[in-house]
Amino acid sequence: MPVAAILAFDKVVPFDLATPIEVFSRSRTYEVKVCGTATVDAGAFKLQPPWGLDGLAGADTVIVPGCSDVFAPVPDDVCTALRSAADAGARIASICTGAFILAAAGLLDGKRATTHWLAAQVLADRYPAVTVDPNVLYVDNGQVLTSAGAAAGLDLCLHLIRKDYGSAAAADAARLSVMPLEREGGQAQFIVHPQPVVPQGSTMEPLLRWMIDNAGRDLSLEDIAGHARVSARTLNRRFREQLGTSPLQWLHNLRIRQAQALLEATSAPVELIGARVGFGSPTAFRERFKRVVGISPTAYRLAFQSAAQPADGVRQSAGDR
Repeated sequence: MPVAAILAFDKVVPFDLATPIEVFSRSRTYEVKVCGTATVDAGAFKLQPPWGLDGLAGADTVIVPGCSDVFAPVPDDVCTALRSAADAGARIASICTGAFILAAAGLLDGKRATTHWLAAQVLADRYPAVTVDPNVLYVDNGQVLTSAGAAAGLDLCLHLIRKDYGSAAAADAARLSVMPLEREGGQAQFIVHPQPVVPQGSTMEPLLRWMIDNAGRDLSLEDIAGHARVSARTLNRRFREQLGTSPLQWLHNLRIRQAQALLEATSAPVELIGARVGFGSPTAFRERFKRVVGISPTAYRLAFQSAAQPADGVRQSAGDR
């Protein structure tokens, strides 16, 4: 039976620690070991791992849960144990900010990796040898894997079981743990895309307010420039200087954010929402939405909608279910 060792590093995130224990234990196809250096601070409780770092020796898979303090130094003996496990052929995976521990051990150098989107820039700044992708649920480099937030850790664990035992075993593990089936690793993290900023007191403010009020219209660059009474070239320059983007990109981001709100709060057909926020065709809306958010409008609705009522009395179309 393969050994799955969970490294409980100090200041561990409780849910990130519980996730691999729950998934691998319930699958009944792994021997699970919780390893650590000393008493582990899990916030609301303390944990005394049954195995020390020597428990990583001989493990087939090593899981590193997230740590609550990404700036805390990683002890040399932890880095050495992880490198030794990797050199011995163990598969090494991290959940959420556990990627910082793998990076400190040098296991992510020259590799693509992910972590929680809130910590992604910190990871990239501290470890420039790592290519950080904040837009996916998990990254599988073969021997070394990383995942985003706690929920993505569930997906990563199911992904590992599927690699070892097949899709049926992963589905069984998901059902036993009363979890949804695995999402694809390339799916985007659900990053909050805020409403485009309207700088207070900026000379652009009246124009931006007008764009917000008229976002549902089929506005062209020339339409916006005409309202501002400047050339398209001047308008582009002012947007770049003050907002760091182009007029149309700012407008598209506004429309996508409006569409997200409608998908969350209503049951209106996707085609109607796309038209309502200003996209000329359902295809253009779906393509733009997936490019920005990472998943389709329908998938976004399934993930975020909460008991919405049909908008304007329009029932959900069959193609949107």
